[in-house]
Amino acid sequence: MTRKLKGRLITVFQWGLSLLAFWYVAREVSWDEILNLFSDTDPILFLAVAVITTLQLITTPCLWWVLLRNTKNTLFSTALRIDLVIKFINHIIPSKASGHSIAPLVVKHYTNIEWSNAVTVSGLNTGLYAMLYGLVSLCGLLIFMTRLPNRVSIVILLSTGIYVGVGVLVLLAGYRLDFAVILFARIDDLVANIPQIGSRLAKLVGKLPSFTEESSILFRNLVSRLDVVILYSLAWVGTLVVFPGARVAVLISVLGGSFTPLWLLPIALVMAYSVTVLPLTPGGIGVAEASATLVLVSLGVSQEIAVAVVLVDRVFGAYIPALLGAVPAAGFDLTTFVSNEH
Repeated sequence: MTRKLKGRLITVFQWGLSLLAFWYVAREVSWDEILNLFSDTDPILFLAVAVITTLQLITTPCLWWVLLRNTKNTLFSTALRIDLVIKFINHIIPSKASGHSIAPLVVKHYTNIEWSNAVTVSGLNTGLYAMLYGLVSLCGLLIFMTRLPNRVSIVILLSTGIYVGVGVLVLLAGYRLDFAVILFARIDDLVANIPQIGSRLAKLVGKLPSFTEESSILFRNLVSRLDVVILYSLAWVGTLVVFPGARVAVLISVLGGSFTPLWLLPIALVMAYSVTVLPLTPGGIGVAEASATLVLVSLGVSQEIAVAVVLVDRVFGAYIPALLGAVPAAGFDLTTFVSNEH
């Protein structure tokens, strides 16, 4: 079997899995009833969803901007284009690791900074993002584990472990270049021998940034600055915790549902969407919806409301930004990136 044919078969399988996941979550939903509920809703609530989504679109590029502006004078619009392009790529090839792996190319293209600096900024973004995501998801798992089905808990535990592991490894690589090289090699050999999923996990390890001594110095300078870490963390919390949580809370209220306690809803969402890191479908399409629906239903939200809320949230939080990213991404030769992933 040629590499090209194998890549096409994998792509077909992944999109088939996405469709199967969509069917699974929507198979027992009365869409007429859901549409009636939305049609009877006060327009002010839809305005609230639009405002929340706009704020999220503003805070998301701040993750890149906080890091880039401390490396080179970078416009916010440049960080916005970088973020949108990577989001678009994440929905073409499987797992967030894919987007992070080509991030240095996108960063260098838009900023024209040195390659070592592009690797540094992208690596630090990957490390901080993964560490924050893993810690919040782990908190959610500890809080909700007893209320989740075992199969859901296991998948979330795996994805959470990947986030924490990637965060630790990347931050370690930036601090201790010599030790990281040896550690990455041993981890690659170790995970490659795991039955069934070993080759996939080895590919994830291979996507971790490779630092030079020069980029490692810049990495340590950035991560040791408290203002950089705090601002990045605030932007991350707004983008992935506060605004998605607020949007879903409004949607659940609109449809007549409830989530108790409400302040834990954002943490539950981070935990539920953690599965997008697994290389199962492009951008986690279908799998993320299935995971989030199962989590919300397990935590007391009705099936119909959970499906409707998750689909709307994914459209505003993931798919619209990805489609917007297609515009700046048109200047890239994505064929090379996609073929490399297969």
